[in-house]
Amino acid sequence: MTDPIQKLREYGYELPPAKAPVASYVPVTRSGNLIYVSGQISSNEQGVVQGRLGDNMNVVQGGNAAELAAVNILSQVVNMAGVPLHEIKQILKLTVLVASTPEFFEQHLVANGASNLLVGVLGDKGKHARAAFGVAALPLGAAVEIDAVIEV
Repeated sequence: MTDPIQKLREYGYELPPAKAPVASYVPVTRSGNLIYVSGQISSNEQGVVQGRLGDNMNVVQGGNAAELAAVNILSQVVNMAGVPLHEIKQILKLTVLVASTPEFFEQHLVANGASNLLVGVLGDKGKHARAAFGVAALPLGAAVEIDAVIEV
């Protein structure tokens, strides 16, 4: 398999520094061979990607925001848990929260941004179970927040 960092670069991303928590929690916990990554929002070096699907964002923009959250999950695994990407055995589960209006029903399509990136970077190890749903608002006005359970 191609190096996951190289695959990430093919998507146009460099692994960013891990984001510090914005409240009273830890970004990563580990129990045996399982890593639990706290919710990572749609943000990059320019700041938080804010918006609400069905209001001021479309599905493509939402999918791009979900990609950013997935990149931030990978950053937490490497920088906070100390696990190189090639040592991930499986992304087990994602929970994708999408800031959206009550009339927006395509949260699953927004979540595909994260899912497709993880499979593209990690191959079959990136395939996962997933829940995606809409919420009225997310921390810092983020468009997307994702948490993960990962086997290493």
